[in-house]
Amino acid sequence: MPKSKVRKKTAYTPPADRRTPVKVRAAGPSHPIYKGVMFGLMLLGLAWLVVNYLASDKIPFMTELGNWNFAIGFALMISGLLMTMKWR
Repeated sequence: MPKSKVRKKTAYTPPADRRTPVKVRAAGPSHPIYKGVMFGLMLLGLAWLVVNYLASDKIPFMTELGNWNFAIGFALMISGLLMTMKWR
């Protein structure tokens, strides 16, 4: 039985229009105040919800807010959590 013919493959040559990679300056660690604000917002939101559950009937402005207290507490906590995405 005759042998099959072997095809030669050409060597890969990258296109000439490629650009050289640019080095990106590495970002340093976040400022300590950023970390404090981030954790502070999360704790403040948690404290807001705890105070809402325990003493909202004794605090006049929290009674007026009603269910908006949940939105305020969760908004504070979520804003702190969103800050963690930029934390280095």
